[in-house]
Amino acid sequence: MRKRRLLVLSVLLIVVLGLGYANRASVRNIWDQVTGADFAGGGHGSVTLVIHPGDTGTDVANALVKGDVVKSFHIVYGLLIARNQTFYPGSYSLRHEMSSLSALTALADSHNRINESVVIKEGYRLSNTFSALSAATNISVDEFKQTASNLSAIGVPAGEVSAEGWLFPATYSFDPSQNATEILSAMVDRTKQELNRYSVPQASWHKVLTLASVVQKEGRQTPDFYKISRVFLNRIAAGMNLQSDATVSYGVSGNTVSTSAADRANTNGYNTYLHPGLPIGPISAPGSVAIDAALHPAVGKWLYFCAVNLATGETVFSETYAQHEVAVRQWQAWMRANPGYGG
Repeated sequence: MRKRRLLVLSVLLIVVLGLGYANRASVRNIWDQVTGADFAGGGHGSVTLVIHPGDTGTDVANALVKGDVVKSFHIVYGLLIARNQTFYPGSYSLRHEMSSLSALTALADSHNRINESVVIKEGYRLSNTFSALSAATNISVDEFKQTASNLSAIGVPAGEVSAEGWLFPATYSFDPSQNATEILSAMVDRTKQELNRYSVPQASWHKVLTLASVVQKEGRQTPDFYKISRVFLNRIAAGMNLQSDATVSYGVSGNTVSTSAADRANTNGYNTYLHPGLPIGPISAPGSVAIDAALHPAVGKWLYFCAVNLATGETVFSETYAQHEVAVRQWQAWMRANPGYGG
């Protein structure tokens, strides 16, 4: 009987030792908290920890101690080695005075990663984009403006007039540690990805984005984008100026549907009433549909179009100037019935 008890106790001891060895990191963590060598619990307050690209386990452990997240470098470093934990660059929301195990567990939880989301809408100008980016980050509009002026630094091809049209409209999630150059570069890269998705050769990037940007500003309903693209290409082929009010408005820093005689007389390079062909560069951020329309215009002989209802976006396309005049009178009647709409 005694031998049997000794055998059972021996087996239990082996099991306990085995479990202890298998969970030695957790056991050690509990011991460190009991002895006061490590903080206990989930901590308090709030602190942001930034893990930079290329940071090693040593860097992360040092950052945790420096940020008052954990108490001991040796304890947290030993624990992360035991866990064989992988870290991803970014900013993480942690607490002060966490146990080492709690801190490392929090770093492994993607919900604790901080992202700043921002929606850049199709048709935004640079000024709109910078305002939206600034509101979502801690970076000022002026810093975005200054950064965007260095086109090569953010990846805009040489020869472009500005970064206009190169910051792709989409929903972005930026890490708080990213600076203005990194943010704008990511948006330019996204534009290049879209152009490459449509297999646009680099030599045609400028032309496609410029046409798409005008289509984006002039179009209201998706099917019309393809017709508007055709109108502009037909006019260029016929030797006619585009006469796009959107380009004129952009050139004089305006923001209206219609333009004045003085606006249309301004000699800036965006004035397609005065200058033949496309404007000297994009006038907005074209989305995927506008780019597709620039590449795949509808089939038709239209030379004119006119939005006759700005509320619904209804647009009339015409092949002759006489037909166009009828549409213009329809638009004018609508404007009289809707004063102050934004014409």
